[in-house]
Amino acid sequence: MSFYVTTPIYYVNAAPHLGHAYTTIAADVMARHHRQRGEDVFFLTGTDEHGEPVADAARAAGIEPQLLADRNSERFRALAPRIDASNDFFIRTTDAQHMAKVQEVLTRVRENGHVYKGVYEGWYCPRCADFKADNEIDEGNLCPIHHIELSREQEENYFFALSSFQQRLEALYEERPHFLAPRTRRNEALSFIRSGLRDVPLTRRRLTWGVPVPWDAEHVFYVWFDALLNYYSALSYARPGEDLTATLWPADCHLIAKDILRFHAVYWPALLMAADLALPERIFVHGYLLMEGEKMSKSLGNVLDPFEVIDRFGSDALRFYLIRDVSFGQDGSVSTMAFEQRYASELANEYGNLASRVIAMLARYRDGRMPDAALDPEIAPELQSLAGEVSGLIDEVQLTQGLDAIWQRVRRLNRYVEEKAPWQLAKQGDQAPLDAALATLITGLRVVSVVAHPYLPEATGKLLDALGVADRSLAAAVPSQPLPAPGAPIASLPPLFPKPE
Repeated sequence: MSFYVTTPIYYVNAAPHLGHAYTTIAADVMARHHRQRGEDVFFLTGTDEHGEPVADAARAAGIEPQLLADRNSERFRALAPRIDASNDFFIRTTDAQHMAKVQEVLTRVRENGHVYKGVYEGWYCPRCADFKADNEIDEGNLCPIHHIELSREQEENYFFALSSFQQRLEALYEERPHFLAPRTRRNEALSFIRSGLRDVPLTRRRLTWGVPVPWDAEHVFYVWFDALLNYYSALSYARPGEDLTATLWPADCHLIAKDILRFHAVYWPALLMAADLALPERIFVHGYLLMEGEKMSKSLGNVLDPFEVIDRFGSDALRFYLIRDVSFGQDGSVSTMAFEQRYASELANEYGNLASRVIAMLARYRDGRMPDAALDPEIAPELQSLAGEVSGLIDEVQLTQGLDAIWQRVRRLNRYVEEKAPWQLAKQGDQAPLDAALATLITGLRVVSVVAHPYLPEATGKLLDALGVADRSLAAAVPSQPLPAPGAPIASLPPLFPKPE
């Protein structure tokens, strides 16, 4: 079985910020989890490098667009390992192989009769690289996302006959209710479709920074169609000498933010239909990270630098906070204060301190070796159900709820320490209850750490290494497995989430 997950490709007109890290971390959690299930996983991310915003930013900096793209693409590429993203490929839309595939697919769309030449006039936002319908314009003729005044543009283009796909798109949403989630976003997309679709520009004539149109040298492809096709084009060249399209297409899940909903929920499936290509299984739309009530955006300048957060607290702390504090799929406010509270109370105290206490007690009372004792039946069912519960939630892209299920067990193990009080059992001299309590706690740490590994790969990896558990698959999350084996040594463990300097 295979699993193919994508992030949107990120625009290179400025540097990466926390919002980009957010989507990539979410996709990475899904990719790592599906690898734990033994599936053949392909995780794609990358950069969107054509279009007017890039050309304008390069002009303002006094450099060529390709140089700007090279510089900023490298910054996005550097973000992935810093947040422990395990992506299998990083695509750039200036890759020659991608551009050739765009030309091939869009030529097929034209040959299938879905492209014609005409003149377009409308209100245009250069930062969105998008024409706005009348019902998408804020008071004062402003872009609702960037809050800048729109300009009236008129130009000769080739058009994609989007309107001819209205009935097929309506049928898609009726027949596949889970194609787009959450439900509020599905309803939004369906409402847009039912309001009546207009044909949209496929090419731009007055721009030169884009993929050349093979049948008309005066045009380049509109950046959104170029960008959307990255999900398909990457499979043809991501592994040298191998085409993965037949085994991995269509994608299992596209993760996107709601500001690009229309392109992915309307244009993208229509384009695939026009090219006779299979549609993705699911598109999941997450909300915005908000600061002071506004979407975090490089254009607005209200961003938190993920590199600074990682330098001080580590990548696991950032991964945990973003998935834990903002319910995935909804908008949510983020702040330095909330981050530090989560770090101290949940990561350092509830998980890190639990691990340190249990391993220290094992060293004190059992010479650092795993007791030979059965799992306490009082807690076994909660551990037994964890992997299946989290798998079901991640299948529905309920990533925050999956992490919450894990944390319920972390807190249950902390309560178990207080209920059993191993230090009191040691004083009483009855060895069997102490062995059972310590074995149960070590097993609980192993189970929650395996299931939490996609969320916290570094910290859980250190803990599992200390327990001598090399297996990171979900098979290692079965409580009845003798891991660690009775008598096996358990290594000492420094604090997993130390107080930052």
